Amino acid sequence: MFNRLMLSAIVALFTGCASYHAPGRGADLSAMGVTAEAQKAGTPADINASFDKRPLANFPAGVAVVRIQAPGYRSSTAQGFGNGAYSIVLTRDVEPDDAMQRLARLPMVRGIAPIGRLLMPNQLSSDKELRQAAAQLQADLLLVYTLDTTFHDRDLASPLSVVTLGLSPTQSTTVITTASAVLMDTRNGYIYGVSEASARKAGLATAWNTTSAIDGDRKRTETEAFQKLVGEVETMWKGVVQENGPNAPKGGTRYPTGG
Repeated sequence: MFNRLMLSAIVALFTGCASYHAPGRGADLSAMGVTAEAQKAGTPADINASFDKRPLANFPAGVAVVRIQAPGYRSSTAQGFGNGAYSIVLTRDVEPDDAMQRLARLPMVRGIAPIGRLLMPNQLSSDKELRQAAAQLQADLLLVYTLDTTFHDRDLASPLSVVTLGLSPTQSTTVITTASAVLMDTRNGYIYGVSEASARKAGLATAWNTTSAIDGDRKRTETEAFQKLVGEVETMWKGVVQENGPNAPKGGTRYPTGG
């Protein structure tokens, strides 16, 4: 016990008792039924019937948008709410207004509507709660996205959950954000497409001498990743409209579009 206390004191002495706790991870979009495997594995007959689903959205379409994160998500600028499989983040702390406006200007989009807290229950278990909220907004489609940010240093292969300030001045550091999105039909959960984009920032640990410096790198990479994601969604949307819009060829099988 004495040795443990001595070790803790030594660590505190050299680190200055300061650290930055990384925000929670991104949400698992497989819970939204993104993959065929997720839809098939161990599901009852009524869920397996989802493989007979067909796109039901009318175009021009209203689109509800929501950001989800891992349960208990918290950063310096945003906090998730809800319990269960995921949490919902309402604050647009890293999403530029012009990026959201790009989505609203997409062809065959009637309007973009954010899902608010009053529309959501506290217990969150699947995409059903999100689709019910989108239905209350009269949105034909639901765009769900998440941001997964990890911190790394040169000596550790696994992501850092706690970043200690005052690391060696020669220590290289990296922040990586992966932004992912899924576009689904509000009525039956049909998946129209998925998109993904990443951003990273590398540097030396001397730049991480305050929590605000570390958090600033987080926000910059998340903003960059989100802007790239919007570009991928724009590309995906073109395919969705071609396959499902008013000028789409009749008949044949329609498949989800990857970003």
